[in-house]
Amino acid sequence: MEKAPEAFLTIGEMADRLGVKTHILRYWEEQFPMLRPLKRSGGRRYYRPEDVALLRGIRFLLYDDGYTIRGVQKILREQGPRFVMDQRHH
Repeated sequence: MEKAPEAFLTIGEMADRLGVKTHILRYWEEQFPMLRPLKRSGGRRYYRPEDVALLRGIRFLLYDDGYTIRGVQKILREQGPRFVMDQRHH
């Protein structure tokens, strides 16, 4: 059965949706402190809808727009997470 869109996603489901490996998502969490999925017992991550939106924006800026990690960090600092979340429409 398909999960409701607002349901929390595991790291594996999030990686599948973004087309990246799970270690990339863990690395992005280190690089982008505002990205804080819920962590449950055993350290399992659960991505909320706002995490999903932010990750889609980060992925778009890195992979489609060609920004570096530092470039995206600067955008997040100067423009805020909402701006990055809005980048995923392309």
